[in-house]
Amino acid sequence: MNRTLNLFYILLFAGLLLTLSLLSMRGVFGFSAAQDTAVLNGKLAQAFEKHYDAEFPVKQPGTNLWALLDFKLFGEGRQGVLIGENGWLYSDEEFDPVADGARHLRDNLALIQGVRDELARHNVELVLAIVPAKSRLYPEHVGDSTPTALREDLYPRFLGAAHKAGIIAPDLFASLEQAKDQGQLFLRTDTHWTPLGAEVVAGRLGQAVTKAMTLRGAPQHYITQNEGSETYKGDLTRFLPLAPLFEELMPEPDHLQKRATRAADESASADDALFAETEVPVALVGTSYSANDRWNFAGALRQALQRDLVNHAEDGHGPILPMLKYLKSDELKNAPPQLVIWEFPERYLPMTSDLSDFDPEWVASLRKGGTTDERLAARTGN
Repeated sequence: MNRTLNLFYILLFAGLLLTLSLLSMRGVFGFSAAQDTAVLNGKLAQAFEKHYDAEFPVKQPGTNLWALLDFKLFGEGRQGVLIGENGWLYSDEEFDPVADGARHLRDNLALIQGVRDELARHNVELVLAIVPAKSRLYPEHVGDSTPTALREDLYPRFLGAAHKAGIIAPDLFASLEQAKDQGQLFLRTDTHWTPLGAEVVAGRLGQAVTKAMTLRGAPQHYITQNEGSETYKGDLTRFLPLAPLFEELMPEPDHLQKRATRAADESASADDALFAETEVPVALVGTSYSANDRWNFAGALRQALQRDLVNHAEDGHGPILPMLKYLKSDELKNAPPQLVIWEFPERYLPMTSDLSDFDPEWVASLRKGGTTDERLAARTGN
């Protein structure tokens, strides 16, 4: 009896293995690479591996099952997400320790001051828009997780360092906290703010800029309109791969209230477009908080400032890389604005950035200039 049962298990396993092998062959026969794909440098092998991995028949069920075990047994997702309570997801970058985080923090603060000085050489004022962490604004949904000591007081330290350096940096956390009763300011399943949160921040920045300076050009009237809502699966759901087998266990999608801002007199704006390029007094630089039209942050800023702006924010590169690219741009050299608003999420301050595309001596000179005591004293009036 045991021998028969063992033989049955062997045949069952062999049959299953043969079936999977035959099914996986479609990934071999269905492969075709681009004609210019190189062989000697491994590009062809990488292309085949990527194609075969995508076509492997048990990849999706296996991924879903593994995610189910992590989610149900440990309350965890993949690296990148922290699962909170009541369907809230948070980026683990807001909690996890960073190797050499204290050193990166000092380097980045020095670089920020160097950016300020570089813009000043073009007679451009810098306004720093420090975006507080989602977990700082909504700690009530985090659960038992706590940020590391470096991150716990990161926002007030960042804000204080900016003020000490003489950089305009309004307290956006205070403004957002006061506005929590107006509606949801960050998305539950996403890293980013909602259009309402972006509007609150834009309004606070507008107040700070108006207090500090008078922008060039005549004020322009902008109108923001609600454009309904849509179901939205946030970027953090990618780190919880339960779909499609266990999709019912996923947090409920967000309901994104869409907004769009336009000039009140669009016909006049179109007529002036050919001449307005060199007269736009504001440039916006930052991350996906500014680059993604879903949040309408650039539009809300236009309305708050009553001026047009040029948006140099980029998605997926952090705040430092787009700024360094802007400092090297012909636009800054040939048609500098009056003001640059630098949107900078607090969680990036102790993180390193890949600056290999830039001259290391130039980057080092920015940091050195940003830490010079004489320049800091001149800025702060001490």
